[in-house]
Amino acid sequence: MAVTDEMVCFSLYAATRATTQAYRALLEPWGVTYPQYLVLVVLWNDGEQTVGSLGERLQLDSGTLSPLLRRMEESGLVVRSRKAGDERVVTVALGDLGHDLRGELAHIPARIAAGTGLDGHDAAESLIRTLQELTRTMQATAAAATAQPAATAQGAATAPPATTAEVATAT
Repeated sequence: MAVTDEMVCFSLYAATRATTQAYRALLEPWGVTYPQYLVLVVLWNDGEQTVGSLGERLQLDSGTLSPLLRRMEESGLVVRSRKAGDERVVTVALGDLGHDLRGELAHIPARIAAGTGLDGHDAAESLIRTLQELTRTMQATAAAATAQPAATAQGAATAPPATTAEVATAT
């Protein structure tokens, strides 16, 4: 067995790539990318958002989000406007095409859910909670590593990648 087959990080990476590839294949007929789809899902469910709130919800920085929203606006998926009371605040709402696609893309969540192979809603909720906790703890790990780069570099030089067995014994 390859060492990567026992690495939690590689399994997450491979699962993420496979999921993104599935979304790409499902969304391609409409010319929508996965990040664009995520923006649409937030707007379909929660209505108009500020760029800042979208960035927070999608965990995207403005350097990534602004060009994404510009392309979406150019294609009619969204409309951006400056808030009347505060010109610094940009709001994002669904454009005509964004509204129209809601019904056309309604099958996507069920196709992805079926593709996960999870046994029902409870299993999906459990996986989501686990991944959200993993995201939180890994963000904290990254923040700590940024705060103490010298100590991190010294530890990384002596520590091999974590395998499944090591994670199981560490928890």
